[in-house]
Amino acid sequence: MSFSSLEDVAARLDRQDWSMAEVALQQHGYAVLPKVMAPREAETVVKQVDDASLFLKHVVMARHGYGQVDYKYFGYPLPEPIKRLRAAHYRRLLPTARAWAARLGEKTAYPDGHDAFLSACHNAGQERPTCLILRYRKGDYNRLHQDLYGEIAFPLQAAVLLSEPGEDFTGGEFVLTEHRARMQSRAEVVPLRQGDAVVFANALRPIDGARGAVRVNMRHGVSPLRGGQRFALGLILHDAK
Repeated sequence: MSFSSLEDVAARLDRQDWSMAEVALQQHGYAVLPKVMAPREAETVVKQVDDASLFLKHVVMARHGYGQVDYKYFGYPLPEPIKRLRAAHYRRLLPTARAWAARLGEKTAYPDGHDAFLSACHNAGQERPTCLILRYRKGDYNRLHQDLYGEIAFPLQAAVLLSEPGEDFTGGEFVLTEHRARMQSRAEVVPLRQGDAVVFANALRPIDGARGAVRVNMRHGVSPLRGGQRFALGLILHDAK
């Protein structure tokens, strides 16, 4: 099976309860979108991981000290379902991105369409695609980090879990941390099932403070796998230098 066998996952994304997702993003900095992919669709994506023709770059993170996980970055042109899913996330997250920029007093202008946003990235020298498949084996993990690859960055991104916890792997929880000025960091484990997407703050989000909105620093990672293999699809909405 190939990507061409996938149903229109972007249409399924549009049918999510986005009003509830926006509330969760405002309150917690993340939202879970259940069953964006059916199990067989998630398994179809996993089966493409060894097709070298699809990927521009393979990064073994252990060599760089950022964790212990394999990153495989798709090349352009992206497989059509991945391209549609990425654009659908941008369209749905755009109101939140604009609202956050306004609350923080930023003058960042996010265009209406994802293609126009990517053109701005490319004009700024950020031309490398950032969609990827992440592969974890026993003992692998991902250190807390932020996915910022240049001057232009979309403040939200998404990941789709392609494996089933408890069956395909154990451990490997998705973790978010929140750091506020003059306070200790707070960590949260986000429960996901196969096919669920989590949308979350890439680096910063606003919260209400005594004198208006203040910036909260966010990081994300994955705890060590205790067994099996864990695959995820990463949908970063800006491109990289």
